[in-house]
Amino acid sequence: MSSIDTHFTTRRNVALQPGTLQAALLDRLTRTLGKNPDSATARDIYDALSLAVREELTLRWLATQRRVANAHVKRVCYFSVEYLPGRSLLNALSSLEGGLLQEARVALRDMGHDLDDIAAEEVDPGLGNGGLGRLAACFLDSLATLHYPAVGYGIRYDYGIFTQVIGTDGGQREVASSWLRLRNVWEMPSGSARFIVRFGGRIKAPENAGPGDLHRWVDTTDIYAIGFDQLTPGNRGPTVNHLRLWSGRAITPFQIDAFNAGDYAAAVQEQVEAKNLSRVLYPDDSTPQGKELRLKQQYFFVSASLQDILATHLSEGRTLASMPDSIAIQLNDTHPAVAIPELMRLLVDEHGLPWAESWQITTAVFSYTNHTLLPESLETWPVAMFERLLPRHLQIIYLINRDFLQSVETRYPGDDERLRRLSIIDDGGDRRVRMAHLAVIGSHRVNGVAQLHSDLMRMHVFSGFADMYPDRFINVTNGIAVRRWLKQSNPGLSALLTEHLGSCWENDLEELGRLTGAADDPEFRRQFRGIKRTNKQRLADESNSSTTWRAPSMRTPPCMTSCVSCSCRITMSLLRKESCRRRICPSRFPRPAWRRREPAI
Repeated sequence: MSSIDTHFTTRRNVALQPGTLQAALLDRLTRTLGKNPDSATARDIYDALSLAVREELTLRWLATQRRVANAHVKRVCYFSVEYLPGRSLLNALSSLEGGLLQEARVALRDMGHDLDDIAAEEVDPGLGNGGLGRLAACFLDSLATLHYPAVGYGIRYDYGIFTQVIGTDGGQREVASSWLRLRNVWEMPSGSARFIVRFGGRIKAPENAGPGDLHRWVDTTDIYAIGFDQLTPGNRGPTVNHLRLWSGRAITPFQIDAFNAGDYAAAVQEQVEAKNLSRVLYPDDSTPQGKELRLKQQYFFVSASLQDILATHLSEGRTLASMPDSIAIQLNDTHPAVAIPELMRLLVDEHGLPWAESWQITTAVFSYTNHTLLPESLETWPVAMFERLLPRHLQIIYLINRDFLQSVETRYPGDDERLRRLSIIDDGGDRRVRMAHLAVIGSHRVNGVAQLHSDLMRMHVFSGFADMYPDRFINVTNGIAVRRWLKQSNPGLSALLTEHLGSCWENDLEELGRLTGAADDPEFRRQFRGIKRTNKQRLADESNSSTTWRAPSMRTPPCMTSCVSCSCRITMSLLRKESCRRRICPSRFPRPAWRRREPAI
């Protein structure tokens, strides 16, 4: 019997602990994946190591959920259509105690592999394409590190961030990027997280019911929202939170009668339409179908998330009246703002609460983060489309708007211009629902993402609302997750900081203030310069060895495209005026000034 055979006939269920990493890896490789270590590929090794790490995180996550449920503490629920969490393996190993990251390097080296090569097998989750998603992921990381019980909610896109390629004609083109084409060992299907989401239909009101009383939403088109969890570990601590992502599924995924009749497309049509809700991040909204799909996506994920929140809240023996003391929901931009009328619908229509009490709960639970100062970038939806897809929600928005405008009229009597400017419904031309106005009115806190941004938001974009609710507007300056963007991205500098400060700086950057004295230490300065030079050399080696650079790109929104086009036209006009003097031949896209060569004199 070989040594490997002997090892696995005497050991079972090897837990991931310091000193046992290689044994745990081999255990998952052979028992779980059924692979021979001698012929295992890099992908097999990655899957096995990831499973061992995920199982350890799962135990900590279950313990976290038990602590939170038993203590009846407040949860943070983060709603965002984008997340850019990055790769999980190195982040998880780095977050666990006991030097598991270094142990993994040694164990894999003994097996003839390099940890960085194994980690490169992981595909970045395609759940976002810009700063909005990166901010959301950094918040989840920090919440877990600071031991706040938190859940992130979003959409499990089949094709999230697109891949940009350059065609033979030199033009830019985007192609689908399927990050789920291989097994994603970091996600866990949540069997209990399955909720029905409804669209369309009509409203049926009981006899003598008032506008704010219980109504029935009937004759709807229903689909399932299925939850998938990805774990978010805190750094060097016991807390593990999760990101719950929703995927669309049909109630009846296959119509056997249609299939037997030869109509194969109709047999799976419901499943295709349901899956389209979680198919692509930011579907092109230049067509009516694209606009409708975007609104349905937003409602799909907030409805499932709110149903999940209420189910968890009630299962712990808490009352709906206690929600403001138990739940805080943060809206990351206006995309999830439809959650405000959805929570009102759930409280009034599904749980029978009075309108006034439901509104008090709703405004106490929600907070809203604004990301843009451009009025044209603030999301709006046509009233006609809203009424067709979400008729009950439009009724609720009308009632919210009525009550709000009455309070404005009371405070500013006769100011019709103010009423028009602050109304949730834009009645100019094509009537539209202003989602940013809805988010401000339905939240108890509204924040910008930098002090200057927050000041401009108060003084210009939402000045009328700031007059009404001066204490509602605050600033929360954006930051980054230090664990990923310093500890992992710059291991040389991280090691130097740990040598002088210990590991406490990883969770509290204020500790860097203790390095003030090191500025006068020649040896510290020498090491610091050496780290910078090494990093620059790595970048130079990478650029010399690669013929292709991969850089993240994002789809440009129409308002930004217009600004860029206008700037290009102005620049080209100015260059034409100066072309004779400076001998510059303007091109369609002028080169930056630092790349132009002045003519020799």
